[in-house]
Amino acid sequence: MINATQIRAGMTILFNGAPHTVMTCKHITPGKGNAVVQTRLRNIETGIATENRYRSDEKLEKARLDKVEMNYLYSDGETHHFMNSQTYEQIELSSEKLGDSVYYLIENIKFIIEFYKENPIGVIPPKVVELKIIDTPPNLKGATATASPKPAKLETGLMVNVPPFVETGEVVRIDTAEGKYLERAK
Repeated sequence: MINATQIRAGMTILFNGAPHTVMTCKHITPGKGNAVVQTRLRNIETGIATENRYRSDEKLEKARLDKVEMNYLYSDGETHHFMNSQTYEQIELSSEKLGDSVYYLIENIKFIIEFYKENPIGVIPPKVVELKIIDTPPNLKGATATASPKPAKLETGLMVNVPPFVETGEVVRIDTAEGKYLERAK
C-alpha cells in the first residue's frame, strides 16, 4: 500500500479492482482544505481513460505486474506469436494490444511482455531496433546532415524522417520510445 502523495506518472495501481497506468498526476494544495492528488488513469485491460481525485492521506494498492522476456516468432494476419525462451511457452497478442510496437516486430527480437494475473496486458519493445529502409527518395548531391530530412519507409511499414544522405537498402537504428531515426547501423 502507498499513500496517494507517492503516485507518479507511469506507475501501475489498482483502481476499482482493475490495473490502471497513471498517465498524469498533479498534486493540488488549495489555500483552504486538504491537499489532493488529481490523476488521469488508463485501464490496462480495456484501454479506457478516467480521471480520479485522491485525498493526500488515502492509501492505494500498487498493481503487481510480472514481466517476462519473450522472443517474437511470427505473425499471421492480426495475430502475433511470442515465445518464452526459458519455458518455451507461446502466447498470441493482437495488433490492437501491441499498438505501435507492431512496427518493431522483426524475427527473433526480444520484447518484455507484461502479465497481470497470468494475462498478457502490455509489451515493452527494446529501446533501439535496426530496420532496413525499403523506400526513400534518392540521395541529393551535396546533401549534408543539416539539410532537411526526407521520409523513409522501413521494412515493417514504419515511416520515419531520415537525413538526405541515407539511401534505400541501408539499415538504420530507430528509437522505439519516440519512433525516430537515430543513426545508420554499423
